[in-house]
Amino acid sequence: MIFRDARREDLAAIVALLADDPLGATRETTDEAVAEAYHAAFEAIERDSNNRLLVMEDEGTVVGCLQLTFIPGMTCSGGMRAQIEGVRVAASHRGRGLGRRAFAWAVDEARRHGARLVQLTTNKARPDAKRFHESLGFVASHEGMKLDLGAGA
Repeated sequence: MIFRDARREDLAAIVALLADDPLGATRETTDEAVAEAYHAAFEAIERDSNNRLLVMEDEGTVVGCLQLTFIPGMTCSGGMRAQIEGVRVAASHRGRGLGRRAFAWAVDEARRHGARLVQLTTNKARPDAKRFHESLGFVASHEGMKLDLGAGA
């Protein structure tokens, strides 16, 4: 198993991973018009030194992904935060500890980057994901809120 930064040629596999669950299936698409948005997002992530897009590769096949974003802030005495998002493991590779290894990589990377805390959100419709995050030591200390600005915003 290889953990590495994503490359442009990984985009189709990453989008497929993001779409491969009940929630992702409602918000991800391979439609050509939308595909350009994924390319633009990838390029923005690639240019931003505070963003990493990781893939997990098994024998040449992308089987997992996650995004790690570093957020400078004024709170916590000006401490850096790390945000983990978009974590997915292919159905064929679940139950093998790959998610745990991916989170361990992200937490270690956050430490190397000087982050004071690592945060994530998990959809309330994913109780198994919440239990998994808690098993890694994450605590549901805050109530997250979102405002959907729509696709055209």
